[in-house]
Amino acid sequence: MDHFHLKGGVLHCEDVPLPAIAEAVGTPVYVYSAATMRRHARVFREALAGLDDPLVAYAVKANPNAAVLAVLRDEGLGADVVSGGEYRRARAAGIAPEKIVFSGVGKTAEEMRLVLDGGLCQFNLESVEEAEMLSAVASNMGRTAPVAFRVNPDVEAGSHAKISTGAAHNKFGIPIGEAVAAYARARSLPGLDPQGVAVHIGSQLTSLAPLESAFRKVGELIADLRKAGHDIVKADLGGGLGIPYDPEAPLPPSPELYGRMVADVTADWNVRLIFEPGRLIVGNAGVLLTEVIRVKPGATDPFVIVDAAMNDLMRPSLYDAWHAIDAVTPKGTHMTANVVGPVCETGDTFATAREMDGARAGDLLVFRTAGAYAATMASTYNSRPLTPEVMVDGGRWAVVRERQDVESLIRADRIPDWLA
Repeated sequence: MDHFHLKGGVLHCEDVPLPAIAEAVGTPVYVYSAATMRRHARVFREALAGLDDPLVAYAVKANPNAAVLAVLRDEGLGADVVSGGEYRRARAAGIAPEKIVFSGVGKTAEEMRLVLDGGLCQFNLESVEEAEMLSAVASNMGRTAPVAFRVNPDVEAGSHAKISTGAAHNKFGIPIGEAVAAYARARSLPGLDPQGVAVHIGSQLTSLAPLESAFRKVGELIADLRKAGHDIVKADLGGGLGIPYDPEAPLPPSPELYGRMVADVTADWNVRLIFEPGRLIVGNAGVLLTEVIRVKPGATDPFVIVDAAMNDLMRPSLYDAWHAIDAVTPKGTHMTANVVGPVCETGDTFATAREMDGARAGDLLVFRTAGAYAATMASTYNSRPLTPEVMVDGGRWAVVRERQDVESLIRADRIPDWLA
């Protein structure tokens, strides 16, 4: 459920008409609903209500905007971060260090120092080599780092290959069969406190079966680690639960069903569970608002050319992702069209042969379900400035990231003396 609805024939975000935002800020522009984020955060936490003090650590990579983090902070969520930059964003937004989990396969010594100095809940380590680096950094600082190993259970997530992370050929984690030896090595290293196990098999999962399979393997590992003398008190089950993009596709499992499965599988683990939802919380809380530049005839279907492009919303080009496209002020007409942007790439295509509301030059459209992995993945390709972001909360709204200007792009370049 989201809070983007037609009122008086015009699409609103909560109580704000989208044309008002377009007129004030211009297009393209991302628009986020605070009410939707709050609702999704509460639904997820309610699904875990039967667990003992779970930590819900929002995956900052999904949408790192400070206003988004502040809304979720007020809902009691922590943060799952994968870089020093994300850690600094989370702390700047007021998220407590004891609610922050530091994941990621390529942590640097500088990032480790930053996070050890600022505090955290747990490092999720991805290799023995990373454990050795963290040991050296922590020892030099006179600190002890709480750690878990991310294990790779060799479970196919069933999602797009580029967002599947739990198969044996993926770069993430250590093979689960090597975990006992890895924990023994970590326990021998100074400055480390091995206290947890972590797993994350992918994103946009539409079935609970691969998650349950991975979690059962983690439960067996926890038992083996305890037999080997390790005091395991935390288990990070990652994120990945899918959300609906295409209304014609089967609905993903609900958070309630997910919570029941987790409660059943982990009933005898005796650990604090950690979760890393991202897309589930913010995906449906955002749209990309765009204006039609012109409609151009095509060989089969016309091209609806909009002022948003693949640099603003990369998911269709990168993953062949499907986003619903709706008119802001539908006229009751329909068309079959190819929706494309102005970037000089054939990949700058949002939809092909899409049945959609009739559109003409000057009309406003929205790409729905654009709150996650959208603005955060944007680029300045074709010297197109980064798109602004707007937060709506009831009847009030604010720009939460200004539109970048071309002059700032030019100023960032440097012409060497010999070419000046």
